[in-house]
Amino acid sequence: MKRGAIAAVAVGLGLAGVLPALADEPLRVEFITVAPRATEIDIELTGTLEALDSVELGFRQGGRIIEVNVNEGDRFAEGDVLARIDPLQLEQALNAATAALSAARAAEDQARQAAERAEALLERGVGTRAARDEARQQLSAAETQREQAESVLDQARRSVSDTELRAPFTGVVTDRRGEPGQVVGPAQTVLSLASASGIEAVFMAADMQALHGAMGKEVALSTIEVDAPPMRGHVTEISPMIDPVTGSVRLRALVNDAPRDTSLLGAAVRGRVTLSTGEAVEIPWTALSSGGGSPAVWVVEDGRVHLRPVRIERFDDENLLLSEGVSAGEIVVGLGSQKLFEGRDVIPVGGE
Repeated sequence: MKRGAIAAVAVGLGLAGVLPALADEPLRVEFITVAPRATEIDIELTGTLEALDSVELGFRQGGRIIEVNVNEGDRFAEGDVLARIDPLQLEQALNAATAALSAARAAEDQARQAAERAEALLERGVGTRAARDEARQQLSAAETQREQAESVLDQARRSVSDTELRAPFTGVVTDRRGEPGQVVGPAQTVLSLASASGIEAVFMAADMQALHGAMGKEVALSTIEVDAPPMRGHVTEISPMIDPVTGSVRLRALVNDAPRDTSLLGAAVRGRVTLSTGEAVEIPWTALSSGGGSPAVWVVEDGRVHLRPVRIERFDDENLLLSEGVSAGEIVVGLGSQKLFEGRDVIPVGGE
């Protein structure tokens, strides 16, 4: 028994002498040069498709509607008459203004003739300056009355013209709020119109620092419930105002290749915009180790390794993106890191 114990101790001492010798030999491991990589983030948005230009149309003055020529969803061309109110009283006012202007012009002609006679009599020495001055004053008053009558007539013509609602652009009716026989007030909405000149996607997005770099960026668009081909657009507006309730901001994107089909207006749409978030460094999964329960990598410096903590920004199937801990150009250990300890000498696989 004693001989066996002594032999075991001897063997143990012999191995203890061998292990340090093995540890002193440089370990062959995979060297990986840390590479820089631009980092991006995909922001998913949900919103609706809206007309680039829209308007709520009403009459300039109140009256009784006698005609509405379009329904919701109808298309129209610029200049089309969409609705009318009863013009009877305004047409009567127009006729009266026309007659008043004719009378004012006749009175002006008479006053001008009288002024010319008074001037001629004064030149021949048979008239007086007082008569000439009075004739001039009467002519000036007649001219003023004629100008006022012209202004009243212009206003009467505009009033009659305003009994018609004409389309300011080519587009589609999105809402009809007026019916024949209904009495409406000035500027009361009768029709809501959307222009066919373009479509934009309107989103409410969570406020984040990266979002402020989205201006002008391309947005991939796809409708959610309506069958339509994929579309692309670009961000045209990011509201500086934050909704106090939701903490979101309004983002608008003009649809570059929007179809002329205005039935898409109001459709729910999903958007995706890719934004740059700066630069990070990239390493493979095999280089990741652990130190004190936190992510770390073995960094090679002067042929020796040192464990250094890192911060992982993002990862994919094969690589890690690190935001802190190592810099581009440094060398880290890939395969073989499980055999390392602090300060151990290493050489690259295939190296001397």
